[in-house]
Amino acid sequence: MQPSFTEATDPFCLDQADAAALLAGAPWRRFAVIGDSLSAGVGDPTPGYRDQGWSDRVAGVLRAVRPELEYLNVCENGATTAQVLERQAARMVAFSPDLLHLPCGANDIVRRRPDFAEIERTLRRMYESAKGTGALLTTFTLGRAYVVPGFPDWPERIAAVNEIVRALASEYGAVVVDMWDHPVNDRDNLLSEDRLHFSTSGQAVMASEVVKKLAGSLGRTTSA
Repeated sequence: MQPSFTEATDPFCLDQADAAALLAGAPWRRFAVIGDSLSAGVGDPTPGYRDQGWSDRVAGVLRAVRPELEYLNVCENGATTAQVLERQAARMVAFSPDLLHLPCGANDIVRRRPDFAEIERTLRRMYESAKGTGALLTTFTLGRAYVVPGFPDWPERIAAVNEIVRALASEYGAVVVDMWDHPVNDRDNLLSEDRLHFSTSGQAVMASEVVKKLAGSLGRTTSA
């Protein structure tokens, strides 16, 4: 049986004070998140964890560091990368973020025959638009626990889109939180009832991983 954690005992979670200490003096004052429901941090509540998505959690940590932080989250459930560009990019640019999270194409692979070359081109357009803001870019890869029934080649689809995301992130200097093989994927309570989105226990872990990666971008080491 897997051990039962709360947010206070979860070995992958940072408490607010520790997270803020890692980002003390961080320069970001305008944090934007664009994308789909995964970027938004949608998920069912987990007993013992705050009912809050990863992106709102990260905004809270940043606001503890800089109370004047401005935060924009324009994510839409089910949005493809093309829809993000069409419906969210203008607001992203107008906001002038200095820290910007980009989606990882989760909804682009939920089709009968995904065209990965087209997915790469569309994601590249998104990165080009985001690069123009001058912000530090962040993204994450899909975890192996993320499964959409009815696609026998689903692991191959995730692997392919994750590789596209990693390559583009490397090219554009984006910070990548690689969730593909994170140990949290093995938890029985990781997913929400829809079996797609992380529950709030997963959201808490994701937020902590983002904070650690941001600390790394500032040249600060963490224990994990």
